Amino acid sequence: MTRRLALAGLVVALLVLPAVRLGAAGPSDLSLKIDGIGSVSAPLQIVIVLTLLSFLPAVLVIMTSFTRIVIVFHFLRQALGTQDMPPNQVLIGLTLFLTAFIMAPVAERINERAVQPALAGRLSLGDAVVQAGPPLREFMLKQTRQADLALFVELSKTARPASPADLPMLVVIPAYAISELKTGFQMGFFIFVPFLLIDLVVSTTLLSMGMLQLPPAMISLPFKLLLFVMVDGWNLIVSSLVRSFA
Repeated sequence: MTRRLALAGLVVALLVLPAVRLGAAGPSDLSLKIDGIGSVSAPLQIVIVLTLLSFLPAVLVIMTSFTRIVIVFHFLRQALGTQDMPPNQVLIGLTLFLTAFIMAPVAERINERAVQPALAGRLSLGDAVVQAGPPLREFMLKQTRQADLALFVELSKTARPASPADLPMLVVIPAYAISELKTGFQMGFFIFVPFLLIDLVVSTTLLSMGMLQLPPAMISLPFKLLLFVMVDGWNLIVSSLVRSFA
């Protein structure tokens, strides 16, 4: 159990805390070294690992498909005008399962290349961390715009690499994050437009009939729900989200 926690924490350390490095420890010697400190005792190792594990929620939100999906679902609920329906718990739960579904191939590659060899003792933890990085980096680079990568390469004042695969994670992660935000907002815009047209038609109709005291949102809501159900909206949106990561 300690080895599993250590491996998970150290994978996070590779991604978000490059100052932390591993000693060349074997499977029975999980010695952790930090620049300028040296070897750390076992209780302190556990504290460090648990601290690194606190970064896992940030990894889940920023470095996976979670951000794009949750943004699109938020725009969908706003466009429908259903207030808190579906509830946040339902949307977050669906987002988590869709994230697990989309990230499953990446997780399988990390498991085959890093986790299982490390647990079997064929790789040291340091080598396992090195092997775990490329699949996740490849996934993020596939979804990241070149302009966003160029921005953070310029801001970090690092030399231009020969290929995007040579970029450090501290450049890839924020570039991927803002790319996902832009993509999520673009998809949300296209979802919003047809429902906005329904609101405009209903509002104009009520105004022309002189029914100024009747809230347009109350009248347009059934029509928007009818449209969403008739076109099988959940199927279309979920399929579009999943295919957008292909």
